[in-house]
Amino acid sequence: MKQVLFFFFCFAFLASLAQDEQVIIKTPKKKEVEAIKVFYSQKMINTKTVETLRKGVMEFSVAHSFGDIAGDAGGIKRFFGLDNASDIRIGFQTGLTDKLNLITARTRGAGFIQNQWELGFKYQFLMQGYNDPQHPVSLTLFVNNVMSTQKRAPLSNLENSFENFGDRMSQLVQLMLAKKFGKVSFQLNPLFLHTNYVVPNDDKSIFALGGAIRVPISEKIILLADYFHPFHSANGKNFFSTQNVKFYDPLGIGLEILTEGHVFHINFTNANEILENRFIRRTVTSWGDGQFRWAFIISRNFIFSRDKKK
Repeated sequence: MKQVLFFFFCFAFLASLAQDEQVIIKTPKKKEVEAIKVFYSQKMINTKTVETLRKGVMEFSVAHSFGDIAGDAGGIKRFFGLDNASDIRIGFQTGLTDKLNLITARTRGAGFIQNQWELGFKYQFLMQGYNDPQHPVSLTLFVNNVMSTQKRAPLSNLENSFENFGDRMSQLVQLMLAKKFGKVSFQLNPLFLHTNYVVPNDDKSIFALGGAIRVPISEKIILLADYFHPFHSANGKNFFSTQNVKFYDPLGIGLEILTEGHVFHINFTNANEILENRFIRRTVTSWGDGQFRWAFIISRNFIFSRDKKK
């Protein structure tokens, strides 16, 4: 299943090119550049997108995931997961420039690591041009640092058995490469995750490769899907297998609903944590066992300053 999903995203990303919606980006000292808006929102389900906010725009977003729909922890006795909150994130993304965005967020956390504070940046190097061979793709870099402020565990060899201040942090570097083919948008996103403190035999650094697809069903309803394959080391996987812990690839499927002033996502994913810093290394729930959950993201943009020259 992992290999099928991986090659599907890679193959789809190389499909034939067509044209669709575009926005006009005016740049000083240059002619007008017709740039395609590859995605409508800043986030799909689990992954972020290549899009950035314009200067002076701030996005406020709330992400919420529930408990397992089925399996031993789901079913009607727990109202198919709606009785439980798995993870919650409240975040702000602000356009410092048209290409550089500041991200700040507070995430509750679903596992051992909780009370997480995120500081990150998105920078867009390239924007796909409308019928412009010199700008065939959009390319954005995302980096963050996440710190946990929860109380240190009194026991040793746990994920939150922090020994010093630096142990509370993790860092992520993610490159997002996207292209729009007709009405369908694709994205490939390799990432590198480093966690300062891990339990013995676990991986401090993990590389992962992901992909995403956006397919409009109508003008207001869009089908979404994204997927990651983390490359855990053999030593790490063998150690956790002795603890009866098995890792799974995060897979999300959802709907994007466009309304006046809001973007609303209804998602289903086997990742029980929201932050990339956590679900890349700690997705231990499986779609096949019914361990996937309802989740939603609601976001709204606010304009706090305008560039009168534009």
